Amino acid sequence: MYFALAGLVQEMVAVAYPDTKFVEAWQITILIFAFTLLVVAINIWGGHHLPLAEGIILFAHIFAFFAFLVTFWVMADHAPVHQVFTQFYNGGGWPTTGLSCMVGLTSPIWSFIGPDAGAHMSEELKDASIQLPKAMMWSILLNGVMGITMLITFCFCIHDVDAFVNMDTDYPVIVVLYQATGSYAATCVLGSILILLLFFSTVTTVASSSRQIWSFARDHGFIFSAWIRQVVPGWDVPVNSLLVCLGVWLILATINFGSDVVLGAILSVSNAALLLSYFISIGALRLRRLRGEPLLPRRWSLGKWGGVINDITLVFLAVTFFFSFWPSYSLAADPTALADFNWAVVVLAIVGLLAFVYYFAGGRRKYVAPVGLVKAE
Repeated sequence: MYFALAGLVQEMVAVAYPDTKFVEAWQITILIFAFTLLVVAINIWGGHHLPLAEGIILFAHIFAFFAFLVTFWVMADHAPVHQVFTQFYNGGGWPTTGLSCMVGLTSPIWSFIGPDAGAHMSEELKDASIQLPKAMMWSILLNGVMGITMLITFCFCIHDVDAFVNMDTDYPVIVVLYQATGSYAATCVLGSILILLLFFSTVTTVASSSRQIWSFARDHGFIFSAWIRQVVPGWDVPVNSLLVCLGVWLILATINFGSDVVLGAILSVSNAALLLSYFISIGALRLRRLRGEPLLPRRWSLGKWGGVINDITLVFLAVTFFFSFWPSYSLAADPTALADFNWAVVVLAIVGLLAFVYYFAGGRRKYVAPVGLVKAE
């Protein structure tokens, strides 16, 4: 998300100052450093105020939705209905449109990190066993409806799909905003709202990530677990875990100085790892159902539909996990195009190998599963 933030700021600079050259890798990397330090600092010194900030951002999120919606509906030129709903574009060079669709399906899956993030903050919530599932369901429902509405609206603002896809920018939404408003000032205002929302999304994502790191360190899952799981008295936030997040992101950003291809290869594993984590957890739950073993005590339940929903979810995860290793563009024309190759399978294999080595080298003797801690308490 840091890279998306830096890239969006870069695009806004290009809109506001067209004659300014702000495309060098080192410039983007410096921006990433700045955002990383600022986000971690907010989590450390402003962690107590995150609930209030998130409430304010919720209203900003809803306001931004209607602001963009009205702008696109009223000010933009619209494409014909038949183009939006009946024409399909296969820009990846795949043999069929269906295959192209399946490959492209993996990109928006990352948006599920939003409702998922709340689960990792559960130990800091009141009445989490019932309130957290409700919040996750409402988040999916409301944002799903808003997302589909905005997606259809945005598609109506695209007249030439081929030109749109081949724009010399990673953020064509800014270009579409300018085409709709015809004003650099209006584009900068709306673009700044996007930056604000993305920034605070990054803040909450880092908060969630730090809690994941802390909880795994509490279970003795890391090499330096004793230090990582320490919570400084009076701070009430996992400062050391946040410092780990800071260090990892600074290292990743530094790689961008040398090659954005290498960095992209490392980050390509994110979708596959996310899907695999879901598959393992839901698969374990489904296995208990099939064996007739009792499930853990719960206040939120899907009832008799739980098993069916688990099965549908596992099939969906298996399919999307498979396609998460495919490149966005077919390599048939140039199999040696390393920039277009999807390195996720290689990175995931390396990470898995390192995890297995650590586990059998001593990690299995140190690790204490969360259920063991619950029983001990």
